[in-house]
Amino acid sequence: MDIVEALAADAGLTCVVGAGGKKTTLYTLANRLSRAIVTATVRIPIFDPEVGEVLVTDDPVAALETAHDWPLGLVAAREREDRYQGYDPTVVDQLATAADVPVLVKADGARTRLLKAPNDREPQLPKTADTVVPIASARVVGKPLTETHVHRPERVAGVTGTALGEELSVEAVATVLASDHGGMKAIPEGATVIPLINMVDDAALETVGREIAAEVLARTSVPRVVLAQMTSDSPLVATVER
Repeated sequence: MDIVEALAADAGLTCVVGAGGKKTTLYTLANRLSRAIVTATVRIPIFDPEVGEVLVTDDPVAALETAHDWPLGLVAAREREDRYQGYDPTVVDQLATAADVPVLVKADGARTRLLKAPNDREPQLPKTADTVVPIASARVVGKPLTETHVHRPERVAGVTGTALGEELSVEAVATVLASDHGGMKAIPEGATVIPLINMVDDAALETVGREIAAEVLARTSVPRVVLAQMTSDSPLVATVER
């Protein structure tokens, strides 16, 4: 099994949410597929170097006919010098229906933090999503629940019962991933959820990742939890199966 198979991203519409490596995960998957589309339903930093080409268009379905280089980035507009705008989720639904290649979607933001819980407007998931991948970083365990490490720490506090400033435990990270107010929020009917523990950079973090995975599997019904180091040439570290 490779990382594409582990995350069930070899076909259909795959959305990544959470924190701790969403963009790296998208680009890693895209560059391991023969052809794929990378897009977003939220803002996304400029990512031209990570794909074959980026097309800025308000009609991504029509743009498929002009695509030459893969993976293909599709975005709605260039909002600023450093980021693009994504599409409304209904537009991504249309794109996924029209495309005959996997579509990979960034569906929320986290400002490069290691963990997050969504606000009332997140995630922005297309209704036809086949797979949703909630992400957290193994590195966040033992870190204090502060804005330095966590996006919207007050929401993580509400989900986990961890006090602001208190160290985050394995159980707290697993609770966020498995919660209907965290990684399991607003999952479309019929979608498969495969949580991802990223930044598993050494043996100690693999142990932490496996502990998080076991707690996730005890809390919610998902087929497996994936451990990965997305910056590695061989990103799949392990899968922890139900």
